[in-house]
Amino acid sequence: MRTVQAQSAERFQVTARVTSAPEAAPGSAADEKQKVQLRWTGEDGRQQTGTAPVPLDKTAGSTVRIWVDREGTVQDPPMSASNANASGWLMGGMTAVGVYAGYVVARKGVRLALDHRRYAQWDAEWDRVEPLWSTRFRR
Repeated sequence: MRTVQAQSAERFQVTARVTSAPEAAPGSAADEKQKVQLRWTGEDGRQQTGTAPVPLDKTAGSTVRIWVDREGTVQDPPMSASNANASGWLMGGMTAVGVYAGYVVARKGVRLALDHRRYAQWDAEWDRVEPLWSTRFRR
């Protein structure tokens, strides 16, 4: 939620005028939005320019709403509260899966190490016992 608050505080919407029309015609197979040149008046009153994706139906001279920061750089819209909430749940879930996977890997590693040690002890014991035991059954 701090990200939502920070982005909302540093970004604001302005009305920008399209200075170059999108290259693809409406209804074409191109993306639904294309980056075009825009011009707008900043909060300090100076004219600013930049590029942003706009719908294909916008022509040169039409207006669009864009998000900019204090310096006048075009930005994505601020994250919504529901998007931040979903991101938090996703990161929490991924953390839980990561912790569980770490536990499984550690458990498997410890088990393999203990089995290796136990098998080595059994081999050493068999090396001591087998000559005595096998001579009992020879004829």
